[in-house]
Amino acid sequence: MREREDEWTGLMRSAMAGDGAAYHRLLKAVTPVLRGAARRGLARAGQSPHQAEDIVQDILLAVHLKRHTWDANAPFAPWLFAIARNKLIDALRRRGRRVFVNIDDFAELLPDEPKTERATSAEIEAQLKTLPARQREVLQSIAVESASIKDTAEKFAMSEGAVRVALHRALASLTARLRKQ
Repeated sequence: MREREDEWTGLMRSAMAGDGAAYHRLLKAVTPVLRGAARRGLARAGQSPHQAEDIVQDILLAVHLKRHTWDANAPFAPWLFAIARNKLIDALRRRGRRVFVNIDDFAELLPDEPKTERATSAEIEAQLKTLPARQREVLQSIAVESASIKDTAEKFAMSEGAVRVALHRALASLTARLRKQ
């Protein structure tokens, strides 16, 4: 184990000095070790080990792109395995723990579509009147008239940022009122 780590460190130092053949030998030497580590990590997480090759490629790409960050006075293996661990974690997070179930098996257990109450236009108008004038104008321009942020900003001589803030505040205010009811 120690010999292998020393060999990898030497190859990486040579590679950093411009030896392309050493870099090729290094990548060829670490790939089977990374593949095994990726398969074990996937198996521990309950994932298919067939996905290991994608993770190995991500690791090798990260090593290539970040090789300038490796400290030539430090051993290479811990740096490599830190990248490998992080890439495995990233891959597992992307995949998540998903279980796919055919929805048809549970169709008779699913409730009917819930009935939602619709507000009348008079109720909506009453809620809008509770807003400050500028917030109400911005909300109506964007939500009712389907104007863009840019068009609304020009219409009311406001910055686009101010329009977004007014819209956000109007929606937050209405949401808070409706939750209280």
